[in-house]
Amino acid sequence: MISKNKIKVLIVDDSALIRQTLTSIISSRSDMEVIATASDPYIAVNKMKTEKPDVITLDIQMPRMDGITFLKKIMKQHPLPVVVVSSIAQKESKLALEAYANGAIDVIEKPTLSSNLLLEEWRDTLIEAILSAANSRLPKFRMKSINVSKTKNNLATKPVNKKQPCNSFVLIGSSAGGTEVILKILSQLEINTPPILIVQHMPEQFTASYADRLNNNSSLTVKEADTGDELYRGIALIAPGNKHLKLNNNGFNFFVELSSNDKVNRHRPSVDVLFESAIKYSSNNIMAIILSGMGNDGSAEMLKLKHEGAITIAQNDESCIVYGMPKEALRTGAADFSLSIEEIIDAIINFAKKY
Repeated sequence: MISKNKIKVLIVDDSALIRQTLTSIISSRSDMEVIATASDPYIAVNKMKTEKPDVITLDIQMPRMDGITFLKKIMKQHPLPVVVVSSIAQKESKLALEAYANGAIDVIEKPTLSSNLLLEEWRDTLIEAILSAANSRLPKFRMKSINVSKTKNNLATKPVNKKQPCNSFVLIGSSAGGTEVILKILSQLEINTPPILIVQHMPEQFTASYADRLNNNSSLTVKEADTGDELYRGIALIAPGNKHLKLNNNGFNFFVELSSNDKVNRHRPSVDVLFESAIKYSSNNIMAIILSGMGNDGSAEMLKLKHEGAITIAQNDESCIVYGMPKEALRTGAADFSLSIEEIIDAIINFAKKY
C-alpha cells in the first residue's frame, strides 16, 4: 500500500500534448508527482533505470513498440501497476480487454481536450485510476494469475439454454481489478445458475466486447444488457458502460432496464443502483457480491439487502488486486462473508442448488 509519500508516476505516450495534459493534472495533486515522461517504451525503460515509478500510464499505439507488447514485458520482467490511457482502445475495444488480461489495473480513453467540462470530468477518472493502481497488489497477484484455459465449456460446445424462469438472483459489483475475477467466476458456473446481473465499472466502448469474451469462456449466456431482457437460469447480463442497470418486474416476469440517470458514487453504472433496485423483491432469494475495486460503491445498498435477508459477500483481502470496495462492505457490516475467488464460486454453486 502507498505510504504518505507522493505517488510517483511515469507517463508513456507519443503525444506531447497528452503528456503535457497528464502532467498538469497529476502535478496539481499534493499526493502525486510525475517523475518522468517518455514518448515510447524504449525511452521509458531508460527513465525507469534512474527512478522506479509507483504507477505507469501507458498509451497503446506508439512508435517502435506498441503499448500491449510493453505491458507484457513489464508484467513478465518487473511487474508494476499500469493504467492504460489510449484513444485506440475506444475504437478497438479488444485491445482494452487484452490490456486487462495482461495485468493493466484500469483502461481509460484519452480525454476530450476540446471541452473544459469534459476534461474536468475526465480528470477525476484519471486520478481515481492512478489511486487504484497505486493501492493495488498487482505484483503479488500476478504470480497467482487467473487461468481460464481449461474452461468447462466454450462457445462451440455451449449447451442449449431452455430459458427457465427464476426468481432468485446473483448480483455482482466490481471495479478496478475485477474484470479477470468475473471471468474466472463465470467460467466455472453451470447453466442451472440463477440469473446474474453484473456492474463492472468500465467505459461504454468496452462492455460489449467484454461480455462477448465472458460468453466465449462460460457455459452461461453472457451479454451486454438491454432494457427488457428477461431473466432466466443460465443468463448473465453486463451493465453497459455509462448506463445504470436495474432489476424490475412486470407482475409476471423479471427483466432488466437501463437508465441514464445521474452518476452515483461517481459511477454510471453504479453498484448501489443495481443493489437498490433489488431491495423491494424477495431479498432472501438474492446473493449480492462485491469484488475488487476502489471506493465504496455498493456498500450502502448491500447493507439494506442484508437487512432484508440477502446473502452478502465481499471478496477477501488476500485475493483482491484493489481492496477498497470489499473492505468498505465489511467495515460497514454490509457483507456477512469475506471469501476468496474460489470460495465465491462455491457459494454461487451452492446457492444455485438451493434456489
